[in-house]
Amino acid sequence: MTESGVPRVLWEPDETLLESANIVEFARWAERTKGVRAFGDRADAGGAFDYDALWRWSTTDIEGFWAAIWEYYGVESDTPYEQVLTERVMPGAEWFPGATLNYARQIFEGRDPDAVAIRHATELRPLAEWTWGDLRRRTAAIAAGLRERGVGPGDRVAAYLPNLPETIAAFLATASLGAVWSSCSPDFGVRSVIDRFAQIEPKVLLAVDGYRYGGKDFDRRDVVAQLREAMPTVEHTVVLDHLHRGETTEGTTAWADLEASGAGAELGFTPVAFDHPLWVLYSSGTTGLPKAIVQGHGGILLEQLKNLHLHLDARPDDRVFWYTTTGWMMWNFLVSVLLTRASIVLYDGSPAAPDLDGLWDLAADAGVTLFGTSAGYLSTCMKEGVHPARGRDLSRLRGIGSTGSPLSPEAFAWVYEEFGSDLWLFSTSGGTDVCSCLVGGTPTLPVYEGEIQSRALGMAVEAWDPDGNPLTGEVGELVVTRPAPSMPVFFWGDESGERLHDSYFSTYPGIWRHGDWIEITERGTAVIYGRSDSTINRGGVRMGTSEIYRAVLALDDVVDALVVDVPQGDGSSRIELFTVLREGADLEGDLPKEIARRIRTDCSPRHVPDRVRMIEAVPRTLSGKVLEVPVKRILMGEPPEKVASRDSLSNPEALDHFSSLADE
Repeated sequence: MTESGVPRVLWEPDETLLESANIVEFARWAERTKGVRAFGDRADAGGAFDYDALWRWSTTDIEGFWAAIWEYYGVESDTPYEQVLTERVMPGAEWFPGATLNYARQIFEGRDPDAVAIRHATELRPLAEWTWGDLRRRTAAIAAGLRERGVGPGDRVAAYLPNLPETIAAFLATASLGAVWSSCSPDFGVRSVIDRFAQIEPKVLLAVDGYRYGGKDFDRRDVVAQLREAMPTVEHTVVLDHLHRGETTEGTTAWADLEASGAGAELGFTPVAFDHPLWVLYSSGTTGLPKAIVQGHGGILLEQLKNLHLHLDARPDDRVFWYTTTGWMMWNFLVSVLLTRASIVLYDGSPAAPDLDGLWDLAADAGVTLFGTSAGYLSTCMKEGVHPARGRDLSRLRGIGSTGSPLSPEAFAWVYEEFGSDLWLFSTSGGTDVCSCLVGGTPTLPVYEGEIQSRALGMAVEAWDPDGNPLTGEVGELVVTRPAPSMPVFFWGDESGERLHDSYFSTYPGIWRHGDWIEITERGTAVIYGRSDSTINRGGVRMGTSEIYRAVLALDDVVDALVVDVPQGDGSSRIELFTVLREGADLEGDLPKEIARRIRTDCSPRHVPDRVRMIEAVPRTLSGKVLEVPVKRILMGEPPEKVASRDSLSNPEALDHFSSLADE
């Protein structure tokens, strides 16, 4: 932090980037053809590109902006759209009525069959490549095989598959037919998968026989059998022999046979309506049945054309990696990078196998230029003394992306200490609900320590107080005040729309409430302070849990933490802090006082915990999110089985401690 209170600038784009970034070229085109003023709009801009001006246009003239994205990126449509938006309403906005298109067709448009599309590796497979010719051939074969088995527009194809190129081919084949895709990572337990897939009544189940993670093999053939039994709508089950090469699973179709039945087929694309379901994503599923979020071909296509070109700045020579599984929306995001001229890099396995250097080794071996990961991974590398740039060639790397949770200022600083000032670090936040970012990176803006660079184009993001007044420089509810195309078309099975309405629009009628605390600074940057439903309010002072974690995890002896504010019968509440400590550390000495001092200094005296306890592990979902709200509800006396699906957790045994504590 500088003396003026403004965070340090850690990176600024050079003149070459300011002239050549995709977003600058788009802004020049918009100025010439649409009359948009995005250069020299501010008095001090001196004719330079003005991101704020472009953002204001994109969120006020939303019809003009999204029509410009359609035109600029040459969206292929079998029938023209009648208008961009029928009415500015949420929920229920109808985008581009009359248009028929196909997401997968845009992926394959104009591709060089000899160019590399995908680089991939797993703990079972060494680094290898698929060309665009390979991807098209395999996609066409799978599509023909699915069509032969009766799959057509609107049918659901459920995938219980790892992050492999075969999975991407299967998704694109499904989309090409107008069928609906949905995927879960094979590390999901049976109950968790059934809770998701059974809602959408799939016709076909694509599954894997097993996988390797952290050096251990996990056989999934029994799980596949249980899934088949639990979902009577499944007419065909296709199993990929990933772990048990050459073996077949009784009562199922071998993946090789599926492709062989469609070998030599031409790849075609079924035109569908703009809002025809492309895929179904799911909320984290920590309470009740997960929300089955449906997003459409056209909405995802436009959002990702915008996001990946203008915010990610993906270029033809880029190799984009993001560590993810098929159960997280970042997999869908990564697949959508194929809408650009960049190639993608996949990895399936543990990010810490054989150690934390593994992903950095992959980045060097695959020549990654844009490296995406979670804030937790970067923070862990920092705490464990990993030096990514030492002993390996990362000279191609030009950017690091972080998402999943707020990235601390200390982690920002660590990245620049390790990589120097030439690297672009972009933190993002958004989520499954829009399959994109609401706030994130912009390559023409500076990087301030601990801050997200900008609100995303086309996303009318604001911070609001409880009365619906916009805030600047203060923490408020993250809201989106105008519709955007990738917002959910509907929730599967929510015929009345009540669940969709209650999820986003019940707090501020007609306004999307996202469920995060956010600050929009005077600089136009953003800071996320964690989920608004787990924020701790003491004496009117609201504190995001991320701020408390930042303070606590700065201590060397604290490895992980969870904090909740538990209401008491007398109307008061108790802040309970649960800590995972480094080996050899305990809470018998001065550590609790040091934790209290750190929180008192960095956060506020009101938010010093009433009690600090030691636990073996923090319970997390399979996508790495901390179970703050479920733990809070358990400590309030609710049965654990009512508040958290154990199959949706990466370490369900971690909940047992809180159940015992609640009994006490």
